[in-house]
Amino acid sequence: MDARPDLFDPLEERRALEDTESKIAISGHPLHAMLVTFPIALSFSTLGGDLLYLWTGSSFWSHVSAYAVFGAFAMGVLAGVTGTAELLMVRGIRNRSASWTHFILAVMLLSLIGMNWIIRIGDPDGAVLPVGLALSLVMAGMTALTGWHGGKLVFDYQIGTRTSGSERP
Repeated sequence: MDARPDLFDPLEERRALEDTESKIAISGHPLHAMLVTFPIALSFSTLGGDLLYLWTGSSFWSHVSAYAVFGAFAMGVLAGVTGTAELLMVRGIRNRSASWTHFILAVMLLSLIGMNWIIRIGDPDGAVLPVGLALSLVMAGMTALTGWHGGKLVFDYQIGTRTSGSERP
């Protein structure tokens, strides 16, 4: 004669976590995952250009870094727009704290990339030491951390994939 209603654990039910299929995709391939490769590669290219400028003193490398950081920022904004849209549109993505951690790290990273680009406008050579190189090092670390969190979303939680909810962790 227990009058208490049955209680359900929302983590056990996981209904709110099952819908994680990408809404912004081309032929089932998430656009965010396709776009994010460019700012990742260009962020590390910026660091590489800065280090080569430091090693050789050739202004060619400071200009390479300036173009790379601009490309990283431009493509990062596009990837960020698609990622933010996914976060807000898909309930199973929005309901995971790991998604918000990735989002916050990505916004911080995009701010650093933008700052690194702005300081290079007009004087790519003068911007490298010490601020440009320091920002590039922090950018590379933040890129690795943000990418790790994004990869965790895909590989551990199957975010943006087409598996049924019963196959999810």
